[in-house]
Amino acid sequence: MIAPPVDAPTTVIRHHRVRARPVVVAVLLTVVLAAVVVAALGIGDYRLPPDQVVATLLGGGPPGAEFIVIDLRLPRVLVGCAVGAALAVGGAILQSLTRNPLGSPDIIGFTIGSASGGIAVILLFGGGAAQISAGAVGGGLLTALAIYLLAFRDGVHGIRLVLVGIGISTMLEALNAYLLSRAEVNAAQSASAWLIGSLNARGWEDLGPLVAVLALLLPCVALLGRDLRMLELGDATAGGLGVRVERSRLALMAVAVGLTATAVAVAGPVAFIALVAPQLAKRLTRAPGPNLLTAALMGAVLLSVSDIAAQRIVAPTQLPVGVMTGVVGGLYLGWLMLTEWRAGRA
Repeated sequence: MIAPPVDAPTTVIRHHRVRARPVVVAVLLTVVLAAVVVAALGIGDYRLPPDQVVATLLGGGPPGAEFIVIDLRLPRVLVGCAVGAALAVGGAILQSLTRNPLGSPDIIGFTIGSASGGIAVILLFGGGAAQISAGAVGGGLLTALAIYLLAFRDGVHGIRLVLVGIGISTMLEALNAYLLSRAEVNAAQSASAWLIGSLNARGWEDLGPLVAVLALLLPCVALLGRDLRMLELGDATAGGLGVRVERSRLALMAVAVGLTATAVAVAGPVAFIALVAPQLAKRLTRAPGPNLLTAALMGAVLLSVSDIAAQRIVAPTQLPVGVMTGVVGGLYLGWLMLTEWRAGRA
């Protein structure tokens, strides 16, 4: 019998460490998210320390705290977490499918397609919240279908999908600008505010449909997770491993667009979360694959922290959360360019 090499235990230990890292990161992000949620529920004109927030959530707390925490603040915080998670998972799926860090809904046009549907309802039909939500979902789905068909040639390849998406996104931005320029002043102001992305005045009525869609689509993501990991290896390899490439890709794109469009319908086109959260999650876990759970937690944390900053940075005025996520995204892109330049790749 041949004795195992001396460094075999070290190799096994390192292998387990690599596999354990995503779990550790997910646990840490869960703890951070819980702390951010408690902080968000306690911050405002009526401040509550963390222990009183937790006591109120558990059914205790000081008099009047239940109305402040449960009725006023909790819906907004939960909507922010759900929107951030939905955008991040949608971004992670598309970045994995295109095998390109720029393959996020922000870049390839799905987000702006949802935004176009929403503002078309606002400016052309004067619709209310339900009609705007339906317009955003419809706009996102139609845009995704157009991009898919234009990019299809013996299959849909990542770089082609990104390039076609960027072109469609540019045209839709021009269309949105034209609609705003021709609209009546009040309608244009309302549409412009919605286009930034905001969690202001979000309540339980906004959370219900969002949770229902997430409950429907996230299990689909889990079922398609293996196909997504195989598609990252390339179409030929995935096909050789038994994956029906185009059917799986179309199903995954539909799920990603559904998540993105629903998030936009609830909070408007919040920028950069879908782009930044999956990349930060991947850098933290240092693991191959889409890292969907970690991306979802990272998206929820980023959007929740951004919303706290948007509420307090110029208090008592509340900024739209899209302003802060734009700052976060700009800082991340600047840091990424600096890192690539130092590494000699840019």
